[in-house]
Amino acid sequence: MTLFRTLLAATALACTSTMALAAPAASNSFTIAVIPDTQNYIDYTHQKEAGFAFDARAMFLEQMHYIATRLKSAGGDVAFVDSLGDTWQHQSLDIDPAHAARGFKRVPNHFMDAEFASNPNVRAIEMPTARQGFEMIAGKTPFSVVPGNHDYDAMWTDANHPPAEKFTDMSSVGLLHSGGLNNFRSVFGAETPFFKGQPWYIASHDGGADSAQIFEAGGYRFLHIGLQFDAPNASLEWAAQVIREHPGLPTIVSTHDYMDNNGDRLPNPMIDNHAVDDDDNTPQMVWDKLISQHDQIFMVLCGHEHGQAHRVDANRFGHPVYQILADYQDRRQTAIDAGAKLQPGMGIGDGWLRFLTFDMGGKAPQVHVQTYSTYYKQQSTQTADYAKWYKAQEKPRLSDADFHGQDDFTLELSDFRQRFAKR
Repeated sequence: MTLFRTLLAATALACTSTMALAAPAASNSFTIAVIPDTQNYIDYTHQKEAGFAFDARAMFLEQMHYIATRLKSAGGDVAFVDSLGDTWQHQSLDIDPAHAARGFKRVPNHFMDAEFASNPNVRAIEMPTARQGFEMIAGKTPFSVVPGNHDYDAMWTDANHPPAEKFTDMSSVGLLHSGGLNNFRSVFGAETPFFKGQPWYIASHDGGADSAQIFEAGGYRFLHIGLQFDAPNASLEWAAQVIREHPGLPTIVSTHDYMDNNGDRLPNPMIDNHAVDDDDNTPQMVWDKLISQHDQIFMVLCGHEHGQAHRVDANRFGHPVYQILADYQDRRQTAIDAGAKLQPGMGIGDGWLRFLTFDMGGKAPQVHVQTYSTYYKQQSTQTADYAKWYKAQEKPRLSDADFHGQDDFTLELSDFRQRFAKR
């Protein structure tokens, strides 16, 4: 039996046991399961049939099994599932037709083309694996998937920002632009079985590249809005309209790229859609144009930038907005232990997920943010070598204790009750 099948069999047994033991969550407490970038699990080159040491997709499927056992519909506490993009790794086109028609030109990139040129395996292997994973929760819970830059049909080097002849720093590789969302729409679009006809899937834009959901938990109705990568102006205008149509609901916004691991709202210097196409928006522009302008938005969740961070800023009404980054795609201890060969700077993910548990019962609601590996079957705080494995790559300036604190912390929603009424 392959490692992939062995892990699936063990996971199925564990899921059965967990479901049998799960107790109903307290009515004033619930959890949002957050799935950071899964691209390296699903990458077709990280599977045994491609010569890799193990089937990395088994970790992704194990994550989805675990979440399924914790859903409220299974007797658990998870009321909403939020995937932060870069679901798969590769692209199917060299440049998307819409940008080509507008006069944009792709140029060869000797640094990046081996990774980002069109690849048939994205449709043959990677997208079906993503669909298989989310089928485990489909019809059982409200959920959202936003497109990350890797989920676009093409990721191409713009002719006005070509690569240098030799590498000196990251600016040498030129500037990539993501375009085309037919692949994403075919798996996670508004008309797919995942979302069509679901009462909690209340609005969409651009075929489901932007979407909105409502879920009820802890005595409140929550609005969630998922935005595409470097959301263009039309996406922000649509999101503002959705908020106006659902006044008074506490609102969470998720988008792929919003904050780096220093907590700064800066675009990735190598993949910045706004720098190529001024219709798209940088993270700071998304804050300025949308998030800070709507008092219902109290939280933002994002991935893309390797590592973790959180910050709190006052919106234009003087109320706090809690912004949280989690992306574990470069974690590679599982690959090291298996003797797997990875490209420099690339990881697998090691099964780490984020869980945001809301306790709505106190004077001020609190959110306990925890990080859990479905592979190691431990919280980050329970993992003795956690800082040893990951700190040097992610946050070398921190002490071990402070590094642990980046992945297990509590936020007090001090003015939540004043801002929002119960359902």
